[in-house]
Amino acid sequence: MDHGKRMNEDLFQTLAEEIEVLKRERKAIIIAHYYQRPEIQDIADFVGDSLQLSQQAAKTDAEVIVFCGVHFMAESAAILSPDKIVILPDANAGCPMADMVDAEGLRAYKKRVPGVQVVCYVNTSAEVKAESDICCTSSNAVKVLQSLKGEDILFIPDENLGRYAANILDRPIQLWPGYCKTHDRLTKEDILKAREEHPLAKVIVHPECREDVCQEADYIGSTAGLIAYAQNSEKREFIVGTESGILHRLHQACPGKEFYLASERLVCPNMKLTTLDKVRDALIALSPRITVQEEIRVKAKAALDRMLAL
Repeated sequence: MDHGKRMNEDLFQTLAEEIEVLKRERKAIIIAHYYQRPEIQDIADFVGDSLQLSQQAAKTDAEVIVFCGVHFMAESAAILSPDKIVILPDANAGCPMADMVDAEGLRAYKKRVPGVQVVCYVNTSAEVKAESDICCTSSNAVKVLQSLKGEDILFIPDENLGRYAANILDRPIQLWPGYCKTHDRLTKEDILKAREEHPLAKVIVHPECREDVCQEADYIGSTAGLIAYAQNSEKREFIVGTESGILHRLHQACPGKEFYLASERLVCPNMKLTTLDKVRDALIALSPRITVQEEIRVKAKAALDRMLAL
């Protein structure tokens, strides 16, 4: 092992130990999204999809939730756990896709199309959820859309996920012009090139990818869905079309299987902002804190509850 790598590992170990002590003192729980850095996933009590993490955190008796993810995820935790302190280790960890729709723009759309039913991907702000009829995740978008009657349905903000679900159901849906900047970087050419290099590999991609990328895939699913597919598959090799952080979990869950990132560009800069020293500092200072105004929280929770009721 080279000197630099060993120094890094020693530093990670020291920070992890400091965090463990602080976590007990603060009665805190650390939750991390699959797209976080490997060393962040390793210190987390739970690693998972964004909404699943907020639900798990709500069930614990922790007083503090440290959410290693991006802003809208920490907001979801604050919506579901109003009695807990919710901390986002880096206040600048945002989500460009979530920022592509705001409450004002959505209200204007609803005025133009009276009676429209708004299906809102969880990758949105609390204010936008509060203006929506029902939320969905990447794993249940099809089921949520299926539950709605009528023609006027608007899907926000991810047009790729909305189109994917609409195609499966073969029904017309209005799509908001938003997308994930990281998943959108993946092209059909990337997939074809990866297939040439790894002809025996199955292609697994996230539904936030472009339509022509999804058409090349053997399996399309949420982060948790991709991991489950790789675990249950007879195949030994996979081309992975989602953010690079998932590889850490895939290697842990499927020892002996090979995973190839479909493109080196599949890195979310916002997800990589969280570091061990920021987690430690956040636990010391109990900040940056994420709060949601009660009026907005109640409305946003109603949209989440409608989804959970399905």
